[in-house]
Amino acid sequence: MDEAALEAELSEPLPEVVAAAGRLAGDVIVLGASGKMGPSLVAQLARATGAAGVKRTISAVARFSDSGARRALERLGVGVIAADLLDPAAVALLPDAPNVIYLVGQKFGTTGDLARTWAVNATLPGFVAARFAESRIVIFSTGNVYPLWPATSAGPTETDPIGPVGDYAKSAAARERVFEHYAERLGTRMAILRLNYAVEPRYGVLRDLADRVRSGQPVDLTMGFVNVIWQRDANAVAIRALERCAVPPLVVNLTGRPAVSVRALAVAFGRRFGMAPIFEGQEADTALLSNASRCVELFGEAPVSVDAMIDRVAAWIEAGGRSLGKPTHFEERSGAF
Repeated sequence: MDEAALEAELSEPLPEVVAAAGRLAGDVIVLGASGKMGPSLVAQLARATGAAGVKRTISAVARFSDSGARRALERLGVGVIAADLLDPAAVALLPDAPNVIYLVGQKFGTTGDLARTWAVNATLPGFVAARFAESRIVIFSTGNVYPLWPATSAGPTETDPIGPVGDYAKSAAARERVFEHYAERLGTRMAILRLNYAVEPRYGVLRDLADRVRSGQPVDLTMGFVNVIWQRDANAVAIRALERCAVPPLVVNLTGRPAVSVRALAVAFGRRFGMAPIFEGQEADTALLSNASRCVELFGEAPVSVDAMIDRVAAWIEAGGRSLGKPTHFEERSGAF
């Protein structure tokens, strides 16, 4: 499978997404539409809209330093807007849209640039919430807002208290609080999706583990369990969540279930590659987990199983498929990114 075929697979809309796109009224604007998930989310939305036979304007907003992503979206008929969203004047000039999907955030590089991380994650939401007060807004957040949880449990639910560790997680919690403030003050309908972790063959926890196993690097077992969800399935929930925006905001742990053992994942890749993984450390009593029960109740079980994800990632690597070269650092326990 080449990159074009992979992109097509990652943006293929499920029947439920096509149906949701058909029911949705009005245009959609996607903020932060470059990066790892944005292009495939916008493409899935565009394909679902076409399959539903609906006419709407879909706008994708980002800095678009990757010209390839911009051209691909333009070929789908998406309106591409290059803008620095940290500039409130640029936010004010964005076109009206009754539906907003918000993917803006900064995680990696936080340790070296704390001020920008806080500006992106905690200041920018206020600009957007004020500009789109009359819209429905789906907001990508992160499971990092939770504290480490007993590894033998299903993880925290959305009603459990958060406990962010480190500047990235704290600024992500601030992002949620700012949006919640505007929802309460202005009556803006919102949904907050705490993602943890989306994967695809070029990026994600499974790619990280597969690369370590295949290259003979040790796999750290301290963060012994992780939740994962196929990127297409995560984006499908985000599109469908536009129908469920509410005041106060609907909060959903966006991930798969149950959490899976890092050791077992490494062993599975080792079996696939014909080599024994090397381990270091021992599984801690706690891990960064998320209970996906509400997500399943609202949107159903994620269609792509963990075994299928392993097969797809391994096949991509065996075929020489490239990596995005952006490790997730899922094993980080002190919150330093």
